[in-house]
Amino acid sequence: MSVWNQIYLFAFLAGAVSTLLTTPLFGWIARKLNFMDVPQANHKGHGRATPLLGGAAIFTGWFLCLAGGVGLAMWGGLAVLFDEVAGHLPGLEASLPKLGVLILGAFLAVVLGLIDDKCALSAGSKFGGQFLIALIAVWFGGVRVNIFFTNPVLVWAVSIFWIMLLMNSINFFDNMDGLAVGTVTIAMGFFAVIAALNGQFFITALAALTCGAGAGFWFYNTAPATIFMGDSGSHFLGYMAAVISAEVTWFGIDFSLSRFPILMPLFILALPLFDTGMVVLIRTLKKKPFWIGDHNHISHRFVRMGLSRPQAVLLVHLMALCVGLGILPVFWGDFRTAAILVAQAFLFLLVITIMQFALSDRQDTREKPQSETKDKQQ
Repeated sequence: MSVWNQIYLFAFLAGAVSTLLTTPLFGWIARKLNFMDVPQANHKGHGRATPLLGGAAIFTGWFLCLAGGVGLAMWGGLAVLFDEVAGHLPGLEASLPKLGVLILGAFLAVVLGLIDDKCALSAGSKFGGQFLIALIAVWFGGVRVNIFFTNPVLVWAVSIFWIMLLMNSINFFDNMDGLAVGTVTIAMGFFAVIAALNGQFFITALAALTCGAGAGFWFYNTAPATIFMGDSGSHFLGYMAAVISAEVTWFGIDFSLSRFPILMPLFILALPLFDTGMVVLIRTLKKKPFWIGDHNHISHRFVRMGLSRPQAVLLVHLMALCVGLGILPVFWGDFRTAAILVAQAFLFLLVITIMQFALSDRQDTREKPQSETKDKQQ
């Protein structure tokens, strides 16, 4: 195993162990502070009060590992252990201001989510906070989505939109135990693989660390979850998914045989992105506010098909793995290979879309007679 692969593995394990340790601590803190998600007569399906500081646990474990890793590198510890690392330390030192901005954005994402968890912010306030966080990452952190345009205004707009889109998509997708954190953890694994193939050492380590932090929390968040990550966790994971996917180099004339790899992050994150798009469209067609939660997510539809909630979550995760593995060869394939795999991925997502609307129509057909019966009784 190469030196860098050992570092990536260590980053993953460190992230996993850290959140395995911090999550019970923040669960205890949540109970002491009464920072709990109490069951109500709404779209949520849990039946008992559950700690709601999982996002703070993920961020704390992630930050401690990141700070420890950077400190070890800057103080010469990694250079002593691994001679190959020494030549790359000047690059890390030059990137510290950008890394600091990205950490600040992650912290603000967690804080915004915690406020929303506690006070239930209005949609406008929430979107405004997300916009400011995205603006900080793009303006001061230099986060740029890799698109084939050079107009700086367009690139800025797309980059800000990408960060806000993923923060909201993961937030919407967090509707069953383990669903969102598992999906993002899988995506982070794919991001780490592509960044490693590119030789992007620090981005790979950051993706591996985030993947590990998600995996450690996933252990506690699987059904029946003993702690929820809340909006703080979904905002943090959505922010990190957006930043890391933007920082990974998907296309380069030296290694790309086609331009199709630029689509890969869309497919790796396809499940939460497409689910959000379909849910927003369905709610809009039904003339309902798109930011109000309901049972129109694909995971809920699998449950209505007869699956249990854990089975529905597992099916979504398997679908995410299938899409990710199916699209992975696009990175190194020629034009014909990439075109076929992209078409295959589009068809797979088309199947999901048909399922979304077909099951939505079935639900409407079932609900309509019930509402008519209630009207007659009244």
